[in-house]
Parts: sequence; structure tokens; C-alpha cells
Amino acid sequence: MKNKHEYLRVGITTGDLNGIGMEVIIKGLLDNRLLTTCTPIVYGSSKTASFHRKALKINDFSFNIIQSADEANPKKPNLINCWNEDVEINLGQPSATTGQYALKSIEAAAKDLAEGRIDVIVTLPIDKKTIQGEGFNFPGHTEYFTQLSNEKESLMLLIAENLRVGVVTGHIPLKEVAERLTKEQILQKLRIMNNSLLRDFGVVKPRIAVLGLNPHAGDNGLLGEEEKNIIIPAVEQGRREGILCFGPYASDGFFGSPALGQFDGVLAMYHDQGLTPFKALSFDAGVNFTAGLPIVRTSPDHGVAYDIAGKGEANENSFRQAVYSACDIFMQRKFYREINANKLQPQQKMERE
Repeated sequence: MKNKHEYLRVGITTGDLNGIGMEVIIKGLLDNRLLTTCTPIVYGSSKTASFHRKALKINDFSFNIIQSADEANPKKPNLINCWNEDVEINLGQPSATTGQYALKSIEAAAKDLAEGRIDVIVTLPIDKKTIQGEGFNFPGHTEYFTQLSNEKESLMLLIAENLRVGVVTGHIPLKEVAERLTKEQILQKLRIMNNSLLRDFGVVKPRIAVLGLNPHAGDNGLLGEEEKNIIIPAVEQGRREGILCFGPYASDGFFGSPALGQFDGVLAMYHDQGLTPFKALSFDAGVNFTAGLPIVRTSPDHGVAYDIAGKGEANENSFRQAVYSACDIFMQRKFYREINANKLQPQQKMERE
């Protein structure tokens, strides 16, 4: 097991082998600066890594092959063989086969995370359809790791420097958003975001903007009543609980207005309402973080990108930022625990003195 002088061990899953996951991993780990921050451990296969390296015509890179995370070399990019058999790879093509090998990678890394062999996990993009099966019946990584952590709720939080955007409803059809939206659901996400801003990002007295659901935030009920009946009561209850939340704001103009800079987090009502403007502003540097869990899991904010797989066009910066963010959040949590541990209440302190 690691000693106190070693860097954080970052477990990295391969994602779908027909997508750009291995490409951005190899490109990202070519930059030796990453090794001054952490010890990367990829959960995959040396054979498939070699396939992708050759497809990219990268000759000056190799993994340190290990049998277990305990053997990781902190000065090299490491790889654990989670399978030894050959896998048919057809870059750019969806495949149930590569979907199941993506799951093998996730399961191996998640097991090591649970056993404390790695400190954080960075997941590369999966094909949410081809990965479905007996071991994975979830809309995405967020829901998978939420259940694995024995938590009822989590928050998909997109981060890029000081821009942090969460969503109330995640991977569900748009037509179901309004009927699933409740006051309690919004409150749960507000609580998770508020706690995450405090614990994971070190924000003192975080301010959260809440977006409306309908155009112009309902226009006083003219364009919908969800704001009046659900969102505003949730915001008011959040403020009574001490959360500095404001809104609802009309989403069409919010991200282009000066108001954006006044908040530490933004809570959108549904997936594309939050992720579309976020990716427009921070596509190559954005990170997907699952807030509200006892573990730290991040991911690049892009998908499998079948259309450019194997062409050498994928940008590795989002992956690199996902690694850095995972390490930063882990250390911030440690600092938060330390400064809040065993705090004496004023009366207790006076009695001891």
C-alpha cells in the first residue's frame, strides 16, 4: 500500500475502446507534468493500449505494466491488465463487445477504489447503450457510482475553473422533465451543491443561482407554472435552511449576463439546459464531477466521439483537467475534514479552560 510520501493514486478507466478514450489517455500521459501531481493507473489491457498507440502513430510512449495498484511506479504511467485476450476493435463503431470491456475496466477500478488501493477515479466516456447488460443497468456513470456508494442522491456537476453547473434531472427524456420535477428534488440538489461547494471547493458562503424551467422563467405563469408552484418554493425553503440560493433566472440570457460571475454554482433543471451553455463556454477544459458521494469521481465532459476516433484529432485537455480536478477535490476534502475535526463548542472550550 502507498506511504505518506507518494502522490495520490488515480485510477483511470478506458471508456469504450472504439471511441477516443485511450487516445486522450495516451496523449494526456505523454505530458510528464501529470506525474508531478499523481500516480496514474489505467485499468485496461496492454494489447488494446498498443493497438491505439499504433493507430495514433505514437512511438515514444509506453505503460509500466503491473499486476496490482500496489506495484504502481510513481514516476511512470501504469497499466493493469484487466483482461489478456484479444479484443476486436473497430474504431468509430458502436459495439456490444467493447461496451462490455468498458464495464470490465470500470468494475476493476471501482473495486480497487473501494479497497483503498487507489484514491480517486477518472472515468473515460462510455457508450451508454452498448454497455448495458447484467452488470450495468444505468443511464450513465453518475447513477452507477451513486448506487455503488450506497447513496440515494448525487449531483452531476460540471466544473471549469470558477464555473460550476449542476442539474436537477439528469439522464432522462426531455418529455419527462416537467412531470418528474418536485420541490423536494430541487432542495436535495441544492443541499448537495451547497455542501460540495463548501467541502470540495473551499467556497465560503457559496451563492447558488437557480434557473427556471420554462422560457423567461415562466413569465409570471404565462408560459408555465412550475416556477411558481415548484421552483420558487424550493428556493425559499433553501434560504430558510441557510443556503444562499437565488432565482429562478431565465436560462436563455443567464449565461451571457454579468449575473453569472456573481455566483459560485448554477443549478439547472435538466441536462441540456445546463450542459449546453457549459460546454459552449468550456468544452476543452470542462470536467464532469459526481458531487455528493463519499468517493471522488471525475470524467472528461465529452463523449465517445466515434466520428473522430483513431484520427488523432481528440483533444486531451478535458481528460487532463479531470485528473487534476480529482486530485484537487480529494485534497480539499482532506483539508476540510482537518479544519472541522474535533471543533470545541464555545461553552465546552470555556469549561476546559
